[in-house]
Formats: sequence, C-alpha cells, structure tokens
Amino acid sequence: MQYASNDLTSAERYKVLTAFILPRPIAWVTTLGPTAVVNAAPFSFFNAFSEDPPLIMFSVNKRPDGRLKDTWLNVERTGQFVVNMTDEPLAEKMHQSSGDFPPDIGEPDYLELGLAPSVDVAPPRLAAAPWAMECKLWQVINVKDDRQLVIGEGLRFHIRDELWDPVAKRVYMDKYHPVGRMFADRYCRTDDRMLFATAEGPKAAASTGG
Repeated sequence: MQYASNDLTSAERYKVLTAFILPRPIAWVTTLGPTAVVNAAPFSFFNAFSEDPPLIMFSVNKRPDGRLKDTWLNVERTGQFVVNMTDEPLAEKMHQSSGDFPPDIGEPDYLELGLAPSVDVAPPRLAAAPWAMECKLWQVINVKDDRQLVIGEGLRFHIRDELWDPVAKRVYMDKYHPVGRMFADRYCRTDDRMLFATAEGPKAAASTGG
C-alpha cells in the first residue's frame, strides 16, 4: 500500500505520520503567561538535534478553532521556556495537562504539580520532572501560518540526583522510566530494552603489497 502525500487530507497525513513514527518523546513545556500564570503543555512532535549549541525543537499548532495556544503566545512574548521530561509517575498528569485550559488557569496549579524556580529564565520548571532544560528561543520556523517549529537553546540542565552518575556523566537507566507517545491517548513504557554489541561495520582487508 502507498499514498502520495498530496492525495491525503491534512488529518489523514497526521494519522499516517503519528501511527508509524513511534514512540515519540514528549516535551512537557512550561511557560509564563502575561499575568504570571504558569502554563504546562505536552508536545510529542519534539526531539533534540544538536549538542553544540544544545538545541531542541518542538511543534506548536493552532487549536481546532484557530486560536493560538498559550505556549506559543508565551514563548513569542518572552522568548523563554523550560522543557521537562516525563516519567511513569508523572505520565497521567502530563496527559491531563493536554486538555483545553483557559489562559487564566495554570495546569500546574490545577493538577497540583509542584514548581521549582529556574536559574537563567523566568518560567519555572516542574519540580518532580526527572530532567528539565531551561531554554531561550533560538529560532522559529513558520509553517503555513498555522504551525510554528520552535527551536530552543538549552541554557541549564536540571537532573534528578538519583538518576545521574556525575563522574561518568551517564544516566542510571535502571532508575529512569520515561514514557513515549504512541497515538491518540495511548502511551508506552520504555523499560523493555535491547542491548547490542558495538557496531564496527566491515573492515578493509589489509594490503599485502605486490
């Protein structure tokens, strides 16, 4: 079976993309509203793609009724945000925060999510998050006026102490239980992992001369 992308509607393309590009990491983004309301919203069109500088990108689209989402309005106004990662204990509240909250009601307050102050940006981070990155806006790519690709530069990392070996700079994977987005309201655990030997590739035969 195959489709030309132009033969599908936008909704159908969304289904094809999100049904197979799995699992997707989730950026739980905290921003600060104009009246100091803290917004927290999850985005699964998200990933890291550079370490020098440390850059992440997530996608913010308009609401079905055409309204701009609070996250985009706050990022546009302040140029700052925090990306929080989600683990299993936080997964249900992360999902609940994806609902349509009015701008004057902050998801962390409504869902009783504790906040912790950031150091380099104004928006706070989620205190219980296993990992968080304070970001400043690096670049925005406008897509057809109804979606923004937000690129953020990481300024500071916050890591839950028991998850990190500060000497080896490695995560204790047996203690870190992130979740991934599947599709619709379905998510997945990431504890069933595979380990392979280091890939070396084919080696050139040694020259014997002639």
